[in-house]
Amino acid sequence: MARTESNSFENGTLAPEFSLEDVVTGKTMNLQQLKGKNGTVIMFICNHCPFVVHVNKQLVEIANNYLKKGISFIAISSNDAKAYPQDRPELMKQVAANLKYPFPYLYDETQEVAKAYDAACTPDFYVFNADLKATYHGQLDNSRPENGITVNGEDLRKAIDAILNNEPPLENQKPSLGCNIKWK
Repeated sequence: MARTESNSFENGTLAPEFSLEDVVTGKTMNLQQLKGKNGTVIMFICNHCPFVVHVNKQLVEIANNYLKKGISFIAISSNDAKAYPQDRPELMKQVAANLKYPFPYLYDETQEVAKAYDAACTPDFYVFNADLKATYHGQLDNSRPENGITVNGEDLRKAIDAILNNEPPLENQKPSLGCNIKWK
């Protein structure tokens, strides 16, 4: 599996606006509708990446823990579904149902949203405060497929807790690592 690190995304950057179809509901949703009262986590993921498959259950657990605290979660797949048919919207819907995603799973067919966020890999995590200003862009935790470290979401949880506790952004933000986004 190819290993690609996330690009840098400066703290304080305003979250780029978007409007994408949620493959679960079939409705077009935008950032303003989906943002959380206290913060927003945007995750670039996909169906087939072994790095995403490795963390999926933890993503669901983290979202379920923080949704009730006013943090919203938005998953976006930007992969070229023609070249990677396992990432087609109908299969995204199936994955979301099977894993009981408590968040929308949006399809970025044009890849414009991934480009606006300068997303590079799956998974790629962005955390924004209530004003949609970036406070974190980095890894979920130190676990990777086959490295033997338990998936616990430590880094992402710390970033979200910093928002909820009115603390400054984490100083040590390690880049995410995963499969490269499958560009057209």
